Amino acid sequence: MIFDDTQCTLGEGPLWHPLRGELFWFDILGKRLHSKARQWQFDEYVSAAGWVDADTLLIASQTALIRFDLRDGSQTRLCDLEADNPVTRSNDGRADPQGGFWIGTMGIDAQDGAGAIYRYYKGELRQLFAPISISNAICFAPDGQTAYFADTPKQKIMRVGLDADGWPQGEPVVHIDLSDTDLRPDGAVVDAQGNLWNAQWGASRVAGYRPDGTFIESFDFKAKQTSCPAFGGDDLGTLFCTSAATGLDGPDEGKTYFTTTSYKGQAEHQVIL
Repeated sequence: MIFDDTQCTLGEGPLWHPLRGELFWFDILGKRLHSKARQWQFDEYVSAAGWVDADTLLIASQTALIRFDLRDGSQTRLCDLEADNPVTRSNDGRADPQGGFWIGTMGIDAQDGAGAIYRYYKGELRQLFAPISISNAICFAPDGQTAYFADTPKQKIMRVGLDADGWPQGEPVVHIDLSDTDLRPDGAVVDAQGNLWNAQWGASRVAGYRPDGTFIESFDFKAKQTSCPAFGGDDLGTLFCTSAATGLDGPDEGKTYFTTTSYKGQAEHQVIL
């Protein structure tokens, strides 16, 4: 079902704010942050967010991480994000259970290996993984001991262990291998039971995988280019999904969708600045 009729060129980064009971999402190419009630225009690409408090988001933009006030739209630049590299922009991102914020970058024209994945934690931005072509599927197990991410063209969702402060330890290993299929992993989220839900670009669906990586089921949407899921609603049992209209002209492309499920999501984690 359609949650919002706004047609995004590249819808991404849905975030259910647990204190506000409100869904936020981005149109990256439109340089806008959306909610059901309003939208905010930016001067550069914006792609992902975490919540800081009831009125504040941390937003990843093309060149920075920004503290954003929802009350008056004011912005405070927290740190640069590849600000000296005109080739790249931010892409997928999510807060981890320890209060850090992971953010991936990629080439504006999807140049091979142009991006990386970073973590911002208590004032420090540290590069974690590079090179990355299209950063996606950043999400976390409920116990805070495992992170997941993908480089979409490689068609593999990776997992890596986390230490007590949320920093990666050890080398990433393959968690879900889609390389023998036509499926390309885009954004993902982990539910309260540890199941990973992955939007698969070009496949009109969000697919679920158990903690051991085996397939559970998928939810289909009218939009072809499903881009990122988020759990929300009063009981966190509603699965939202953004989509992208870029390169397509159908009436259902680029809209934000939802479906009710028997699964329950994690409340999105608070970013500790």
